[in-house]
Amino acid sequence: MKVLHLLDELEDVIENSSGFPLTGKILVDGNEVLEIIKEIRVELPDEIQQAQWIKEERQRILAEAQKESEMMIRDAKANIESMIENDDLSLKARAKAEEILRNSEQSAKEMKKNALEYVDNILGDAQIKIEKLQSTYIDEMYSALQRNFESMSETLSNNRNEIKSMLYKTQGDEVTEEG
Repeated sequence: MKVLHLLDELEDVIENSSGFPLTGKILVDGNEVLEIIKEIRVELPDEIQQAQWIKEERQRILAEAQKESEMMIRDAKANIESMIENDDLSLKARAKAEEILRNSEQSAKEMKKNALEYVDNILGDAQIKIEKLQSTYIDEMYSALQRNFESMSETLSNNRNEIKSMLYKTQGDEVTEEG
């Protein structure tokens, strides 16, 4: 690239120029520096365009390579899948897998049915036992409760009779004392 060569030349001019002591400034030939800058300006657009074209071409080549590799991978996968599907061994394996799946589903249905029947039997037995316990205990509790109420009623009746008897006795004593 000519621009790089011109920049090197400009750098040489600056490095080889005489400097002013203690200031860090240098004395350069202005015409020589301007001439180099003009040449850089002339060359720069061409080189920038060339670099841009190289960059764009690189991107295009990479994109094409990417598309081509994706197509090759997709075609290879399709070929492999086709070969696998058509393979006699894989067909037999698929049939065996389907048979195993059907048998598994049937076994699962049978196990579910048996489990539901078992649970129903347990619940039925529990229901019968509860009904027996209810009739045994409720009947006994009702009888005991009835006996208790009857006993309380009898006790209350006896107490009232006793109170009435005492009341009549007290009224009889009053009549006797007055007479």
